[in-house]
Amino acid sequence: MLKKLIVLAALLLPACFANAHEYKIGELEIAHPWSQELPPNAPNVAAYFVIHNKGSAADRLLSVDSPIAGEAQLHEHVMQNDVMKMNHVPSVEIPAGGEVTFAPMAYHVMLMNLKDRSQLSDGKRFPMTLHFEKAGDLKVEVVVQKQAPDGTQPHVHAQ
Repeated sequence: MLKKLIVLAALLLPACFANAHEYKIGELEIAHPWSQELPPNAPNVAAYFVIHNKGSAADRLLSVDSPIAGEAQLHEHVMQNDVMKMNHVPSVEIPAGGEVTFAPMAYHVMLMNLKDRSQLSDGKRFPMTLHFEKAGDLKVEVVVQKQAPDGTQPHVHAQ
């Protein structure tokens, strides 16, 4: 019985990590870039990931670009006077030995003026390049999912 369970676990393990993917540049590790599948008429799409800085010096995410969008901006959600607002930020500091999470209702990459919607359905991937001040440029593949990893449904960011 134990042998059957081990074989079953070994067979299922790759499926658990099918959407998990990580990238590394210098001392930075970028975990699971993803985006939510949105309705075909959505004006924009957001991308999310986690940046881990394993180094002893801070770095800074300066910008992002993707061939599927005419424009990409770094944004953050902030609470101002009991109202949640989305603000464009010029860059995001990645502290030494720390991490920054890009997630719904937090930092995120806003991809606007979408050029290629064919890559925005569940299970598809699209390229995105992250430009860091010290580490340089890193190309990642963003996985499009029906739901966020925490199971929440997608929301549309209007501009």
